[in-house]
Amino acid sequence: MMHVALIGSGKIGEAIVTLFQSVGGYKLTVVDKDAERLAPMKALGATIVMADVANDDLTEKLKGINVVISACPFYLTAKLARLARNLNAHYFDLTEDVESTKVVKQIAKGASTVFMPQCGLAPGFISVVANELTQKFETLRDVNMRVGALPIYPTNALKYNLTWSTDGLINEYLNPCEAIIDGKIKETPPMEELEHFSMDGLDYEAFNTSGGLGTLCESLAGRVQNLNYKTVRYPGHCAIMKILVNDLRLSERRELLKDVLETAIPITFQDVVLVFVSVTGNREGRLAQESYAKKIYAKKVSGKLLSAIQLTTASGICTMVDLLANGKLEPSKQAGSGFVRQESVSLPVFVASPFGQYYA
Repeated sequence: MMHVALIGSGKIGEAIVTLFQSVGGYKLTVVDKDAERLAPMKALGATIVMADVANDDLTEKLKGINVVISACPFYLTAKLARLARNLNAHYFDLTEDVESTKVVKQIAKGASTVFMPQCGLAPGFISVVANELTQKFETLRDVNMRVGALPIYPTNALKYNLTWSTDGLINEYLNPCEAIIDGKIKETPPMEELEHFSMDGLDYEAFNTSGGLGTLCESLAGRVQNLNYKTVRYPGHCAIMKILVNDLRLSERRELLKDVLETAIPITFQDVVLVFVSVTGNREGRLAQESYAKKIYAKKVSGKLLSAIQLTTASGICTMVDLLANGKLEPSKQAGSGFVRQESVSLPVFVASPFGQYYA
């Protein structure tokens, strides 16, 4: 039985434990410093370890585990990846932070275990979908990726509810974005290049945010003319956020911005995750286009209601661990590194997993 150490017991952490326990076959240990947040994990059948992840050395407490999963903020990514390396364990995380992922790549050099960051929805599943669509073309022109986690019933001016990590949200809104433009990898500013589109009779906007491409820029470099990722929101959201981060200069006071958002905007379990990918290229001598569109809603798992963003994020990382457990995921021996990209997994293999079925 694979022994998984989950570091972090927030909303996504609880969903990860719920999904693993719904399928069975995994031994789970959850680490956090918050006893109140650990209590639901214990009730779900996980072993709990109370520790301050940021300051404590977890090496002795986690001896013998096979997998480290980080469900912690991006600034703890490097520490937890090093912990996994010291334990000779496999490593998975949900980070959207580009710089943190570069550090994980360095830590993974020479490792005999898998190091796979960015295993959530976006980055994560969206790269699996995009890469799958690109396989249908002889040459590529444009790859456009759009993802949004939205309230079904928006009631405030932002038309938004908090559905996941506020630190991660702010990171996406403020950090530089990667893209391929005219065949070259470039940085683009966040919250720019606003566009509007409709799906199922509803209007949306989309704009640049950081981290959603994962490692796809590297994977498609030299093959595609244009590649970009944008976050989807209801119309008007971007303009208000730009007032906060630019005009009021809260981009320079991230902790205050976090406090404002968490104080004023409630969380919701009545949400929907929208995934849209469009690929254009040449096939059989003609310019063609393939698209993937899906909406995923909140769902009960083993009697527990998981929001759409909990479900999609947790199932993404649980799927990758499950593929590892079943011998379908391993480090590249030729590259001399344990680092594995999301897009190395095919879409059919992903959705065939008992966890990937939530995307099927």
